[in-house]
Amino acid sequence: MNKIKLMNKISPVGLDLFGEQYQVGEDIDDEDGILVRSASLHDYTFNKNLKAIARAGAGVNNIPIDQCSNEGIVVFNTPGANANAVKELVLCGLLLSSRKIVEGIDWVKTLEGKDDASKLLEKGKSQFVGPELEGKKLGIIGLGAIGVHVANAAIKLGMEVYGFDPYISVNAAWGMSKWVKNAQNMETIFSECDYITLHAPSTKETKGLINKESIDMMKDGVRILNFARGDLVNSTDVLAAVKEGKIAKYVTDFASPDIINQENVIVMPHLGASTPESEDNCARMAVKEIKDYLESGNIVNSVNFPYINEPRTTKYRICLIHKNIPNMLAQFATLLANREINIENMVNKAKGEYAYTIIETNDVVDMNDFEALENVIKVRVIE
Repeated sequence: MNKIKLMNKISPVGLDLFGEQYQVGEDIDDEDGILVRSASLHDYTFNKNLKAIARAGAGVNNIPIDQCSNEGIVVFNTPGANANAVKELVLCGLLLSSRKIVEGIDWVKTLEGKDDASKLLEKGKSQFVGPELEGKKLGIIGLGAIGVHVANAAIKLGMEVYGFDPYISVNAAWGMSKWVKNAQNMETIFSECDYITLHAPSTKETKGLINKESIDMMKDGVRILNFARGDLVNSTDVLAAVKEGKIAKYVTDFASPDIINQENVIVMPHLGASTPESEDNCARMAVKEIKDYLESGNIVNSVNFPYINEPRTTKYRICLIHKNIPNMLAQFATLLANREINIENMVNKAKGEYAYTIIETNDVVDMNDFEALENVIKVRVIE
């Protein structure tokens, strides 16, 4: 029986996909897998039996990826499961950044109890005038599932859309409107666009990409939206630009003490994926990923190990996580040949420093033979 530990509340729509062969709960010891949403695992002690972690969401900043890779723990995420929810909030953010809706609502509250409120409303509404989105230029940095959704929706709103992503996937490209203009670099986005929305992951290259240098390239009165990761933006530089009027509005889903309750800054409490539909989608995808890995050894949507999705064809499947170095496959083949074990099928793929190999056979295998090999990190034999 596989044991799954829950680090957060996970939608029962997903948990119901686990069958009788799974023990699932918050009070699980010696777990085979972990399901997590926002809980931090950086100080969590992983047991030797742990094989996989599935994050019900796209970001994995709360998981120690390097440690997991070193210990042969496959980390999954759920890209695209919350894309529609975030897209809708970004569209909301675009409108909030333009039409001074939040400011207007707050002002109306101050008129409570005044007999001449109607007259005051008509007289005072001019202070909340803001531009329409139609015909304006929107720059999108990051064209993953969410970025593509936003691009397509903005096209339908009549915006002129520029997209930048040097690592765009084939699937994302196929799903994107032909009317989205390909920006060759971020400088084009910065200099051309009236609105800029961020949908890139947090990496060494992207942290602080919105800073004084990039802001100086932008149009006066630019509106910036960040629904991706808080550290993509240097908040000190953004606040300075907001106060100077260089940035007309900054809208973000990531609160930090310095930007709360600042004029022309709208801060949301990380609402991007906070819809019941999104939570259900993420839970379903996360459960399917971890089940597929535990039951068949397939890896789909892992952030630290390569994609392998092979149908089962034999009685035994040997799953090997190992270092990505020469001669590993030769060692596996030699070991099996010496045991007179026939290889029916073998698949090997690598991702950075690590590789994953699936070997299929109809002969009984002793996984201790593989564990004794140098540079092998984790071995499983699935029957």
